Amino acid sequence: MRNVVLATGNAGKLREFRAALAETELEIKPQSAWNVPEAEETGLTFVENALIKARNAAEYTGLPALADDSGLVVDALGGAPGVYSARYAGPGVSDRANVEKLLTELGDTPAEQRGAHFQCVLVLLRHPADPTPLICQARWEGLITFEPYGAGGFGYDPVFLVPSEGQTAAELDLAVKNRLSHRGQALAQLVEMLKRHPEFWRLTTSAPTQLKA
Repeated sequence: MRNVVLATGNAGKLREFRAALAETELEIKPQSAWNVPEAEETGLTFVENALIKARNAAEYTGLPALADDSGLVVDALGGAPGVYSARYAGPGVSDRANVEKLLTELGDTPAEQRGAHFQCVLVLLRHPADPTPLICQARWEGLITFEPYGAGGFGYDPVFLVPSEGQTAAELDLAVKNRLSHRGQALAQLVEMLKRHPEFWRLTTSAPTQLKA
């Protein structure tokens, strides 16, 4: 097995990653096991923030790092909350606070105008200076409900209706969610990329030594 640090402190994400990668050679461990501080997400895109988080975890642990940056993109709100999804209602707020702000912002917007999608970008780095990380991304289309439903999931799951299932993401069975979700799709891409490109791990997993002139 190959130890990989997951650049998140989110227990829900950790469960999803471990379930999706259970049949691979990757042993996923949370960055909290090394007391890695949260990276400051200063990027303006999901790709930038995923790279920032992965590099931060790799630098502190000396291990390959896997990070995702995910967010909810709501059409009627011009793409908000987007990259600010986790802190939509302010720094360090609860999922409930973010959901409440979202529903307030949408107000009585009619159902047919409440289209949205979850976006996920995954980054796998072998070391902090990895020049060729693996990058995968996927989106999950849905609608925003008028009130929360379901006790599962996390984040905006209780208000994200999956039309094909007639349920919110918080009501779905975990196996179904992992198959359909933006993160599940991106993880499936990652698994396939690692299968097709075993040479990815042939490079050193530590920062390369600078050669003298």
